[in-house]
Amino acid sequence: MKRVFLGIILAGAASSAFAQKGEVNEAKKAWGIFQLTTQGATPLDKKLESVKTGLAHTDKAIADEKSKVMPEAWTYRALFASSAAILDTVNVANADANLKIAQDALVEAKKLDTKGAEKENITLAETNISNAVRNAGVMAYNKKDYKTAYTKFVQATVINPTDTAMYLNAGIAARNVEDYPGMIQQFKKVISLNSPQSKDLYNELVDVTLRKQKDTTAALALISEAVAKYPENVDLIKTETQIYIDRGDVAKSEQMLNALATKEPTNPSYQVLLGNIYFSQALKLQADRNKIDQKKVKEFNEITTRMNGLLDKSLPFYKKALEIDPKNAGALETLKTIYAFRNDTKNYNDVKAKLDALPKQ
Repeated sequence: MKRVFLGIILAGAASSAFAQKGEVNEAKKAWGIFQLTTQGATPLDKKLESVKTGLAHTDKAIADEKSKVMPEAWTYRALFASSAAILDTVNVANADANLKIAQDALVEAKKLDTKGAEKENITLAETNISNAVRNAGVMAYNKKDYKTAYTKFVQATVINPTDTAMYLNAGIAARNVEDYPGMIQQFKKVISLNSPQSKDLYNELVDVTLRKQKDTTAALALISEAVAKYPENVDLIKTETQIYIDRGDVAKSEQMLNALATKEPTNPSYQVLLGNIYFSQALKLQADRNKIDQKKVKEFNEITTRMNGLLDKSLPFYKKALEIDPKNAGALETLKTIYAFRNDTKNYNDVKAKLDALPKQ
């Protein structure tokens, strides 16, 4: 009786294990069928139904004590769930739920696959998960749901920490909802990964830091970092000098630009920027002068004299820039403005003719 009883137990155990292994085999078959459906013009609902069927087989496989230790049970579960997350472009909640299933399944699969037999399927599931998150971000962005897009793009960077495109997308999505700290964080990450877009991103970071956050100290730190990498970025150097001018530290602007001009004497941009130090101050005085009551002649004339003094200081730098580059549009435009202000018709016409002769942008 003991032999018979024991034989029954063993037979039952073998039958159970075979049945549950059968669920894994059915999942494998379902995966093969699903792959065939993706190659043709199969309707989306049919593809989702195929995925649902395969996922159901893995539900049964992982519910059993014997088959839940099989890495295949988990890798195919990850494959089906991640595929469902990619396919379901309508129901965000369902897609997110399937992503969670796929990610949890991958954790188990990696833990159990000690021999690396499921390496290929694990890699494919990881790719599916990454693509599902990226796609969800793009779809949310196209619907102008920028908050969801930002969340998804950040999630994609967690999955792939070197994906510069997703950091960039996250920064753009943050910018669209005026989350400037988030935008700055993401753009800085793009820069840290040496993206070809770093130069333009520095310009935008400085602009946002100044216009939106009103933080000149942080902006100067960014400019210093950017100019060290891109010394030819004249726009940022111009911004830096303007910050010092606005702070009333004209001497700092002069010192910085003179050092650059000495280092690169054939660079006309530094001469233009030196001229701008005085020209910008003259413009401020002009704005003040426009507010003066016309009856206050003495005060009006005093400001005019100070303006002319500043313009006199600016002129040699613009002329020096034209000696280096006779077609420097920045120097010519400013000189035209100065000569117009002073009613210097001869010089005005001369400069205007040179400007008109420049190739049209």
